[in-house]
Amino acid sequence: MTITEPRDTQLSFDELGTPLRDTTFVVVDLETTGGSAAEDAITEIGAVKVRGGQVIGEFATLIDPERGIPPNIVALTGITQAMVVDAPKLASVLPAFLEFAGSAVLVAHNAGFDMGFLRAAAERHGHVWPKRTVLCTVKLARRVLSREEAPSCRLSALADLFGAATTPTHRALDDARATVDVLHALLERVGSLGVQTLEELLGYLPDVTPAQRRKRELAKDLPSAPGVYLFRGPREEVLYVGTASDLRRRVRQYFTASENRRRVREMVGIAERVDVVVCAHSLEAEVRELRLLAAHRPRYNRRSTNPHRRWWVALTDEAFPRLSIVPVPKAGAFGPFASRGAATEAVEALQDALPVRRCTQRIPARSPKAVPCALAELGRCGAPCAGRQSVEDYAPAVHEVRRLFTGDSVAALDILAAQLDRLAEVERFERASAERDRLIGLVRALDRGQRLATLAALAELVAARPDGTGGWDFAVIRHGRLASAGSARRGVRPMPVVDQLIAVAETVLPEDGPLRGASADEVSVVLRWLERPGTRLVHCEVPWAEPARAAASWRSWVARAETAREALTPQDQRRVRRAGSPE
Repeated sequence: MTITEPRDTQLSFDELGTPLRDTTFVVVDLETTGGSAAEDAITEIGAVKVRGGQVIGEFATLIDPERGIPPNIVALTGITQAMVVDAPKLASVLPAFLEFAGSAVLVAHNAGFDMGFLRAAAERHGHVWPKRTVLCTVKLARRVLSREEAPSCRLSALADLFGAATTPTHRALDDARATVDVLHALLERVGSLGVQTLEELLGYLPDVTPAQRRKRELAKDLPSAPGVYLFRGPREEVLYVGTASDLRRRVRQYFTASENRRRVREMVGIAERVDVVVCAHSLEAEVRELRLLAAHRPRYNRRSTNPHRRWWVALTDEAFPRLSIVPVPKAGAFGPFASRGAATEAVEALQDALPVRRCTQRIPARSPKAVPCALAELGRCGAPCAGRQSVEDYAPAVHEVRRLFTGDSVAALDILAAQLDRLAEVERFERASAERDRLIGLVRALDRGQRLATLAALAELVAARPDGTGGWDFAVIRHGRLASAGSARRGVRPMPVVDQLIAVAETVLPEDGPLRGASADEVSVVLRWLERPGTRLVHCEVPWAEPARAAASWRSWVARAETAREALTPQDQRRVRRAGSPE
């Protein structure tokens, strides 16, 4: 930054800055195969070049992503594999786009997403991503508009608010055109506040509180390394915990205008110190964050309230077991569920598929004498409470529940799918849609739970991932928990590092339950890291495998069902939700 002394002479026109009416903006929008710039690909680029309120050029093309397009993305954008099979590849499109954009100011709605993909694409294809001015219409809208006027800053909401000529459709050129109208409307608003030049506009956007400015020194001596950071208050209490790939850069962002969360700004004003824990790689940072959240429960982290609270479905231990929702898993339990409501829906689906009782009374094995309930009269319960069903007669249903939980059978899922078909045959489509959504949730929960359980059952597993610079990141995992982490940089022999990590790894004693005592959040983080493309298994005491007849065999069915659900209109979706309660 250059600081000049004040002067009394009048500034020339050139020194006043670049008038907004003379500034060239290129408004860009991308469609992609997913949300990760590192792992997903661009399927479409749309861009509109404007100056002085007039369109002076447009750029639009589909792009062959050279990979499959997920069904949910097809449903969202309408871009199918057939549409991109003959489209040009990004390697040929990117130079043309960079030439079209030139030195103009790039504009995007949620610019971080689009610029992240373009920057990653440029690096991937050997282009130098030029340092350029970027304007985000989301940030500008949040600075200009009140919450009462614009509760949501989604593109569709702002386009509707300003009466944009083009309706956003999740297609790149349409969304770029809609963003142009939103940009012009926002520039009119700031113009009335005296913002007339590009420099004034860029200076108007920052909204840094005095407390944020005063606390910038807290990030001065932090390392540029991956790890966990802890904001501490005046009594040494932990206020907030987070992770970062670059600790210094991430913590500095809390003292800039990019941090606009009210509670976080309040936290920054209270904080007296920032402690950091440098980690070997991202997995170690995520796991340490989870453990620190559980240990300190910092009040400014949303996840601090019961950070590991999950719900499980288990069979009760009695002569006529029933399905019960419990907060602590025991051997044979099924889950985890993020909410009790989700667990309840899974129980109701299982009760529709298998003849397990719904009542909560404890039934003795011999001479039960209760009065049958209405479900028994309707033929939906065998009435063991009244002695109409023996322990032996009731046992097959319980056995089938256990086989479903362990992944040895999916007969219950077949029964529920057949029920959907019958509802469709009699044209009860709304009820069928609601039941389909419930089955989707059950399959997803089973699939996730079985994958987590198979990982937690392994006494020791060592995995490696490329670090992106020619070296390797390692993790020693014992019963689903991260026992040690390290790395071998380029040129360092990896196996001695692995041997050392195994030698110093934490001893993990397995407990009862499907996850052997590990938290569901930690096992989930570890599994996600292991399943990322490029991960290699270095060592595993026993083969890591999922049951052959597990819920994973239903993933294709779930993908088709979700595609059908996304195709529903909002009105249809509201009707389905209203029909979701049992009849």
